[in-house]
Amino acid sequence: MAAAGWPLSSSVADLLPASLSLTLLLASLVVVVVLGAAAFFFEHIRKIGCTHSLERTEVSAAFFEDPNSLNKVRCPSIYDPAEKYISLIIPAYNEEHRLPEALTETLNYLKQRSAVEKSFTYEVLIVDDGSTDHTSKVAFEFVRKHKIDNVRVLLLGRNHGKGEAVRKGMLHSRGELLLMLDADGATKVTDLEKLEAQVRALAKKAESSLAPSNSPSQRLSDAEIAVFGSRAHLEKQALATRKWYRNFLMKGFHLVVLLTAGPGIRDTQCGFKMFTRAAARKLFTNIRLKRWCFDVELVYLCKHLRIPMAEVSVNWTEIPGSKVRMTSILHMVFELLLIKVGYGLSIWKIYS
Repeated sequence: MAAAGWPLSSSVADLLPASLSLTLLLASLVVVVVLGAAAFFFEHIRKIGCTHSLERTEVSAAFFEDPNSLNKVRCPSIYDPAEKYISLIIPAYNEEHRLPEALTETLNYLKQRSAVEKSFTYEVLIVDDGSTDHTSKVAFEFVRKHKIDNVRVLLLGRNHGKGEAVRKGMLHSRGELLLMLDADGATKVTDLEKLEAQVRALAKKAESSLAPSNSPSQRLSDAEIAVFGSRAHLEKQALATRKWYRNFLMKGFHLVVLLTAGPGIRDTQCGFKMFTRAAARKLFTNIRLKRWCFDVELVYLCKHLRIPMAEVSVNWTEIPGSKVRMTSILHMVFELLLIKVGYGLSIWKIYS
């Protein structure tokens, strides 16, 4: 029996070194791929940090074009004193069809309110993020109609991403309050009054707790406050109408957001957010992400810069033409990982 079994034992012995070699080869390849991916990832984080350092120190040569006079108007800086009560920043990428209705509704509200409240001065800043359609042409028609003191168009030249468009708009705005809102008009512009009331409430609370009673009142633009519009109250309705896999992906995304930025803001992705000038100065000179998850980074920065935050429910309607795709979720998760590693390992510095 032993002799009969000997050829089988010999065959197994001959196969072991080959399988072991294959295993070692595969393990080596996995290690090389993982190390290569890690090196690429950390180099990407480093490059983002280097780019941000240059952007913080560069002197902006940006300007607005006045289609009425054909003159160039210098872009103001977030470091300049406020000249308006409120600035509305609208990032726009290929929005020639959705922008006109949203702008008309927005400007009608602003004109009506400014007629009643003389201190309510405003500007609307449309940031064309490298559109390939007629978005800029549509926007300039509104400049012609409402004059460049009230409506301005900032052309970025090429597509950078929504986060960069919002950042540029914030850094070149003139308001005491700065509101970002989407070009599709999904959120009713009148809801800015809800965010405005919350900003004032937080400013009053901060002033009463920090300043002596005989000291002069702090200007609203000097308080550091961020208020986030929220659709969280609509979540049950959305879950009932969406496809199951979209609900699964969104629940997973919210979990990753919670692990990245921590609790506090339930709906980080609503495109309706208000900042005081002082808060915007700190946040948008620190922000690094240029596309999907800059909203989450704002929450992260608010916590680390100790800027008071609040979340306010807003009216929201889904408008056809969303640019979010299934692949966008993967990009979002990648950006959340950038936040966690970039700030967690102190590769990205936060400037106060």
